[in-house]
Amino acid sequence: MGRGKVQLRRIENNVSRQVTFSKRRSGLLKKAHEIAVLCDADVAVIVFSAKGRLYEYSAHTSMDRILEQYERFSLSEGNVAEEFTDLEGCMNYDHIKLSSRIEALQKSRRNLMGEQLDSLTAREVQQLEQQIGNALRNIRLRKERMLMEQNNILEKEKAEVLEASLHKNRAAPFCNDTVAFLPNLNIW
Repeated sequence: MGRGKVQLRRIENNVSRQVTFSKRRSGLLKKAHEIAVLCDADVAVIVFSAKGRLYEYSAHTSMDRILEQYERFSLSEGNVAEEFTDLEGCMNYDHIKLSSRIEALQKSRRNLMGEQLDSLTAREVQQLEQQIGNALRNIRLRKERMLMEQNNILEKEKAEVLEASLHKNRAAPFCNDTVAFLPNLNIW
């Protein structure tokens, strides 16, 4: 028994709409992965949810590299140059490009914080783990350098205090101050 034809219109029920979005998004990303593997193609998919969340997939290379390749291709074909000839169009294009970059950075930050990891592939999770490991090593190295610098400063201060203490003891010969200032009360 086959499936019936789905009528394409907005789903009114919020829960059903979210479930459908989630299923179709994962299906779309799966198809993108399949075409990338089967045909050895560079594939990039960008999906924004109704709430403004970014979901992306890029095969073989990074999303930035594929987008740069797309920009170069579009500019060489003249498509983008013709569409954005006036200043307002260029600013709109830059706004879209920057908004996409901001979304990608926010997704990266969320991933680094351990959030929204469900959409990542095994390779992306491994890369994320490596990034976090490198960052942790850098943080530990910086912390170690700071502690060494603080230790060196404290050692110098300690040496200066000891040196000052030794100079003070050498400059004043030992004498009992209370005895030196007592008047001689021996009356003969």
